[in-house]
Amino acid sequence: MPPPADIVKVAIEWPGAFPKLMEIDQVSRWSVPNHDNYALQNADATNFYITEKVGQPLSGGQFLLSLRNNNAELHERIQSSSMDAKLEALKDLATSSRDITFAQEFINLDGITLLTQMVESGTDFGDLLSFTLTAFVELMDHGIISWDTFSVAFIKKIASYVNKSAMDTAVLQRSLAILESMVLNSQDLYQKVAQEITIGQLIPHLQGSDQDIQTYTIAVINALFLKAPEEKRQCTSLSPALSLSLQEMAHILAQKQLRSIILTNVIRSPKPINEEMAHQLYVLQVLTFNLLEDRMMTKMDPQDQAQRDIIFELRRIAFDVECDSNNSGSIEKRKSMYTRDYKKLGFINHVNPAVDFTQIPPGMLALDNMLYFARHHQDAYIRIVLENSSREDKHECPFGRSSIELTKMLCEILKVGELPSENCHEFHPMFFTHDRAFEEFFCICIQLLNKTWKEMRATSEDFNKVMQVVREQIMRALTAKPNSLDQFKSRLQNLSYTEILKLRQSERMNQEDFQSRPILELREKIQPEIMELIKQQRLNRLCEGTCFRKISSRRRQDKFWYCRLSPNHKVLHYGDLEESPQGEVPHDSLQDKLPVADIKAVVTGKDCPHMKEKGALKQNKEVLELAFSVLYESDEYLNFIAPDKHEYCVWTDGLNALLGKEMTSEFTKSDMDTLLSMEMKLRLLDLENIQIPEAPPPIPKEPSNYDFVYDCN
Repeated sequence: MPPPADIVKVAIEWPGAFPKLMEIDQVSRWSVPNHDNYALQNADATNFYITEKVGQPLSGGQFLLSLRNNNAELHERIQSSSMDAKLEALKDLATSSRDITFAQEFINLDGITLLTQMVESGTDFGDLLSFTLTAFVELMDHGIISWDTFSVAFIKKIASYVNKSAMDTAVLQRSLAILESMVLNSQDLYQKVAQEITIGQLIPHLQGSDQDIQTYTIAVINALFLKAPEEKRQCTSLSPALSLSLQEMAHILAQKQLRSIILTNVIRSPKPINEEMAHQLYVLQVLTFNLLEDRMMTKMDPQDQAQRDIIFELRRIAFDVECDSNNSGSIEKRKSMYTRDYKKLGFINHVNPAVDFTQIPPGMLALDNMLYFARHHQDAYIRIVLENSSREDKHECPFGRSSIELTKMLCEILKVGELPSENCHEFHPMFFTHDRAFEEFFCICIQLLNKTWKEMRATSEDFNKVMQVVREQIMRALTAKPNSLDQFKSRLQNLSYTEILKLRQSERMNQEDFQSRPILELREKIQPEIMELIKQQRLNRLCEGTCFRKISSRRRQDKFWYCRLSPNHKVLHYGDLEESPQGEVPHDSLQDKLPVADIKAVVTGKDCPHMKEKGALKQNKEVLELAFSVLYESDEYLNFIAPDKHEYCVWTDGLNALLGKEMTSEFTKSDMDTLLSMEMKLRLLDLENIQIPEAPPPIPKEPSNYDFVYDCN
């Protein structure tokens, strides 16, 4: 039998206990007529309704008994002829629309149609229009109805708010949000929106100072970019409208005007970049690099003469030779000459280097990068090729092979071809500073690879090791988020192979505390030595002594007393002083003595006798943390209040060491960590770049005889 309609089942969880399903009678206490029209509503900023249809927890706090079905009344109020009444109704609607229960019932009353008609009419402006669009966005965010249901007139009206040079900020923000959602949720609406919005009308919104407007503007560009039709990839004509191919979008995004505006007004703005803006910049960066995917996944056709001409161009620039168009010399001689030059260029296939570019990824993208480097950084290109061609075959850094593998690595680092992550906010400002950012990135990294190869004195067998080091150098430099490609290059200059080895060693020392078995055994062996060193330091400090304030119940703090340990560690000497001493106080001037053998215990904090006494000291937390006492004989004690935390730790550690107990202060732990880390680094210094085995090597079998042993007798 179903429960009564006025009973709501709510899961209530008490901290530390299992949740229970409880029944709440919503109306029995009030005897409300037509109780089906009522529901519990949170009495907080959300005003969400609590019903069995809403799968949300009932949080602690106050709840209201509110009308559920006041949608009809609100539906009428927003059509009121009174502007003030209409505005208040739209405000209520904008707030209530965040609740899915309310939204469902308002949409069932054809509320979305009413809002779109109000927008299309064009009669509302300012706050009226702002709250209308806010309510629309909130209602659509629930995903109850499809975006495909909206008319062209509605789209044109929303686009007109974006295209106007002067528009209310709230209206502009909601309009941009609506356009973004339309593009992302409907391919048909993408076409319609793209016909209404132009780059020229979006750029002014990036030049303003409102970061929310800038964020939504970039979000619209990203949405249009993301939804550009696949079949239009090869289209190259540039149109002012954003109904463009991916290649056209790439051309637009690479334009200096748009890049410089994003760089100047957004990235380098004095305002800190919030998470949403960082995410949109990350998405824009990813989508821009994804335009390289076609070239990355295109194999070179060894028979394509146009593609082969690019390789001839690389040879011509490197060795300052013509392409032998006059066919001078025999065919065999030319082939031999080409093979020699292609070998110097570092290709794997010396006879037909086009074969090297049939691997995907990186495909033709690697050849594009090599040609860009040869043309735009010609001196560096020639130097690298000639420098390596003059080395022994074993030690040369093959430019062709390196370029192909480096291009593949850079595509992996920048995740070329992957869709943007919804939760990532990592973008790199330097990629917004150049029209050909990826190519320049490659040019910097190929020079780094050649430099690292020389620093490692690598041979052909070390190729993969060099690539691993270069990858680490690039990743570490990117972590610093350089603002320009020049800063990135400077950062790489400081990350030489030697520096990478130092960083690896340091991280290896600190990472996971060396969990391998040999390292743990070494730590265990060293720890007692370090603890003994700390113990001796504490006892030496006790021998030097410390001046303590003599605090009485009357809070007089103008008297002092001094305590120090005898050099043989057998007696504590102490006595009163008239004033604070400037140095050590001699033993013979301290009248009182306490043999260490008579000490029964050392207590701290609240356990100290002078902290148990009634008075102001008991309430002083700072004094409580510095108090300790030495108990001796039956009921005698010596009370201390250390001048600071350091002296407190030194004395409690030293006294515990005298009694043969463990030193447990935070200073002891800190000293142990510091000294142990230093000692471990010193002992492992000779093992740099040597893999430490997890287990000791096996003990060999005993020899069959010991005749090889020399008999000294």
